[in-house]
Amino acid sequence: MAKNKKIPLRKCVVTQEMKPKQELIRVVRNKDGEVFIDETGKKNGRGAYLSKDKSVIEKARKTNVLHHHLKADIDPALFDELLKAVEGAKNE
Repeated sequence: MAKNKKIPLRKCVVTQEMKPKQELIRVVRNKDGEVFIDETGKKNGRGAYLSKDKSVIEKARKTNVLHHHLKADIDPALFDELLKAVEGAKNE
């Protein structure tokens, strides 16, 4: 009998939905307080997950949810990067 491999689920900080890691984008704050997109999902630091959805990212921008979760100031350019990443994910 083949064992079903467990799919790691993570919660989107905006929608509070549990989703497989592949369907989410991880944003990380490292020890130096830098906040960036973690493409690999393996970087050290405090992470927050966002659904790969434009409306979710816009909502995160408006509600300052990343600032609360990561306890760091979020550069507005990060949201533009997130939107680009979401666009790229849809085109794959």
